[in-house]
Amino acid sequence: MDLKMLLNKEQYEAAVQVNGPLLILAGAGSGKTRVLTYRIAHMINDLNIYPSKILAITFTNKAAGEMKDRVRSLVGNEADNMWVSTFHSSCVRILRREIDKLGYNKNFAIYDTYDQKILIKQCMDELNINDKDITDREIINKIGEQKDNLISPDRYKKENEGNYRLNKIADAYVLYQKKLKSNNALDFDDLIYKTVELFKKNEEVLDFYQRKFQYVMVDEYQDTNKSQYELVKLLATKHRNICVVGDDDQCIYAWRGADIKNILGFEKDYPEAKVIKLEQNYRSKGNILKAANDVIKNNAERKRKVLRTENEDGERIKIYRAYSDMEEANYVASQIRKITKDNNKKYKDFAVLYRTNAQSRTFEDVFMKSNIPYRIIGGLKFYDRKEIKDILAYLKFVNNPLDDVSLRRIINVPKRSIGDATVKKVQEFANSMEECMYSVLLDIEQVPSIPTRGTASIKKFVSLINSFIRSKDEIAVSSLIKEILDTTGYLEELKDSQDVDALSRIENLKELVSAAVEFESTSEDKSLSAFLEKVTLVSDIDNFNEDADTVVMMTVHSAKGLEFPVVFMVGMENGIFPGSQSLNDFSEMEESRRLCYVGITRAKEQLYMTSAEQRRVFGRTVSYSESDFIGEISKDLRENDNMAARNPIKSKSFSTYSNRSTTITNSVTSHINRSVNNTMSSSFGESSLNKNKENANSLKIEDIKAGLKVKHDKFGIGTIVGVSKSGEYTKLTIVFDKAGIKNLMYGVASLEFV
Repeated sequence: MDLKMLLNKEQYEAAVQVNGPLLILAGAGSGKTRVLTYRIAHMINDLNIYPSKILAITFTNKAAGEMKDRVRSLVGNEADNMWVSTFHSSCVRILRREIDKLGYNKNFAIYDTYDQKILIKQCMDELNINDKDITDREIINKIGEQKDNLISPDRYKKENEGNYRLNKIADAYVLYQKKLKSNNALDFDDLIYKTVELFKKNEEVLDFYQRKFQYVMVDEYQDTNKSQYELVKLLATKHRNICVVGDDDQCIYAWRGADIKNILGFEKDYPEAKVIKLEQNYRSKGNILKAANDVIKNNAERKRKVLRTENEDGERIKIYRAYSDMEEANYVASQIRKITKDNNKKYKDFAVLYRTNAQSRTFEDVFMKSNIPYRIIGGLKFYDRKEIKDILAYLKFVNNPLDDVSLRRIINVPKRSIGDATVKKVQEFANSMEECMYSVLLDIEQVPSIPTRGTASIKKFVSLINSFIRSKDEIAVSSLIKEILDTTGYLEELKDSQDVDALSRIENLKELVSAAVEFESTSEDKSLSAFLEKVTLVSDIDNFNEDADTVVMMTVHSAKGLEFPVVFMVGMENGIFPGSQSLNDFSEMEESRRLCYVGITRAKEQLYMTSAEQRRVFGRTVSYSESDFIGEISKDLRENDNMAARNPIKSKSFSTYSNRSTTITNSVTSHINRSVNNTMSSSFGESSLNKNKENANSLKIEDIKAGLKVKHDKFGIGTIVGVSKSGEYTKLTIVFDKAGIKNLMYGVASLEFV
């Protein structure tokens, strides 16, 4: 295998550098997966390193599967002896073997967000925490944040003794962890948190895995949080043969704990580290890369890289400013129709990327009316559907009878005359005896005040569950699912129901059986535990089907790692992309810019960036200025597409969209002028409108620009994010710290410098 013939100079250098710490700074589309694949093949084929000594960590199951398939094509079945998996899958594998050292059984359950919520609500009830004061979502987020930062319940409680609110959350954290352990369950964040805890508490276990994994590789290192960073550091401390691959310019997950300092500080952690930059892009046309470079160079917190390509420049970036979000969606639909017709493109060649999921609705409406097939990545996941979660709860409980959360879900599903009052009595009795609910159900007569009918129903339920427990190690998972569906009467109840969705629910259950059959044919470990791990750890991108001929709609976050011939980045407005919070925060603005960079570099051939002068947000019409990120792209790379000015759809869609008391004319300028004046009149009154017209001495017109901080008598301090002419006035779009986004007229509003 001649690597010099297969890789470019920088890729080759990275592939053959095996010993010692290595940081590969891989720009978008620079072939990092190819480098990692050939690096592993070189280690196995040329250096005779045992595959079992290699650990390769990725962030998605899809990426792990692709990498393993590529390695297998180069080294054969030896690839099966190495670990290529996500952080969470690797940790589950370790914990299945070692978690008894932390006081858990090895058949522990993994709780998803639904299970978490149920358990947190129980904790809140017991602690008398009012969900109007502190929501379950806030508590779940806070607990996840602590686990990501390796902060234990006791430490968190001690650190927040003087803070009433955080102390309540700390109480919930303490009780939640206690309940998890009594249920023999871990939540998603526990998987890494508990593995790090295991390594720190048990030197023997850590030493075993340090000796086992003498070569550690981590992909997407810029996305690691504190717990992931610590896990990798613990594993690599002894041998220091650690290779991390990432791109600080694509660090876009700070909101879920990712710390860009992990990749920026790699050379401090490993002073002897070698750094190799991959800057040759194989994905995008030249103009797209130049635009990406123009945007990202404005970030201060980064390692300098400049993407280059041997591809032709291609078309310039199409910039389109719509009158409304409806008209923006119509424009995107018209371009998709045009390109599919003129350029022989398929629908799967297009992606519509937005910053938030809420932006998809308008595009869904327009695409449906235009008969454009589409799918949304990030909607309701298959394994989140009710009927699927019901059957998975049966499987979870059969696998781990200590799991009270799953038991409570299935005990009366389908209906079997076990009411909420009975379940509550069982739960309270179990709590008083410090036992799991199922142990109480096994001897239901000991629970006082359970009606005879309820006792009989519970005995039937217990008999049913016991039969499933006996079957679980004797029959395949797919057969167990069929047995549950038939024996419980779940399928029969669906067939007999008047639910309009019954047929689709039945089809979904058939698909679950198919998923189990596929699992049995492809997995080495065919146990029920392994199946439950697989479905619990699956993500949206893992199920992304590249062959489905539909337009793909998703957030930019979800699009990371994907590529499309034609990309529409929509909602490119200050206040949306970048979001309003980013406008006043340096680090958040840098993250938004990285997100923009990620969006741009998803495009292979054509890139559109669209925005709207007005859009509906939470039921009201607001105005935003065009995103500053568009302005950061060199003018010679941009091409303004004014097609809609000649498009008859415009006036119709805009007037339909804007359901206001103000009459809409064909002149957008007069519309904006009137709507803003109406807003100002209602805010200040007609007399103040005229009076304040003279009171503009504190802020001179020549000083006004985006980014300027100003103060308003009523709204307080804010930042100007947009300046535009509206009739005889200059309109200012200002994001106020407390009052949100407001459109004000210079010379009408009383503003002063801060």
